[in-house]
Amino acid sequence: MGAEFIRLYPENPEEDKILQIVEVIRDGGLIIYPTDTVYGLGCDIFNNKALERLKLIKGIKGKNINLSFICYDLSQLSEYAKHVDTPTFKLMKKCLPGPFTFILESSSKVPKILNVKKKTIGIRVPDNNIPRDIVKFLGNPIITTSIHHEDEIVDYTTDPSLIYDDFENLVDIIIDGGYGNNQPSTVIDCTGDLPEVVREGLGDITPYL
Repeated sequence: MGAEFIRLYPENPEEDKILQIVEVIRDGGLIIYPTDTVYGLGCDIFNNKALERLKLIKGIKGKNINLSFICYDLSQLSEYAKHVDTPTFKLMKKCLPGPFTFILESSSKVPKILNVKKKTIGIRVPDNNIPRDIVKFLGNPIITTSIHHEDEIVDYTTDPSLIYDDFENLVDIIIDGGYGNNQPSTVIDCTGDLPEVVREGLGDITPYL
């Protein structure tokens, strides 16, 4: 049986559909969903079986894992990131929600969650109500990784119906939230003395620095 295809509107996602998606995630399901950049593939951060399925789809081997958490806002930041200094927090507050991923030193909780010796974590608060509402009702972040091919632009990264054709037998729910973007988030490493852009994406950090 293929994935369920659910249409949602980012301006006002229907709560009953969000709750249905949340139940699937709680049961270890994988979802593909829109963000303010490319479509993402995600699961509950606390479900190891779901994480193993996600790694299989992405071809991630063993302990080599670079995944980000999608949060509703910055209120849970201290749970997943080690001490975040004031300038970094202020920068994140200015930029988020938005098309940015912030790399921070992970709290002691993260390696236990992901079962890896991981010293950093990526944090995303996308400017899209669909994933934000999902994590709000779930009560904790979801793991996110892009379905985007890093080395090429392919049509299905933006068109939900093409995404469905490619992933219907791999995941449990595919959310049609309209056409996505074909540029990933801008990644900013905040683990050094100054923030450093390590991947140029859709977000322009310059006005916020």
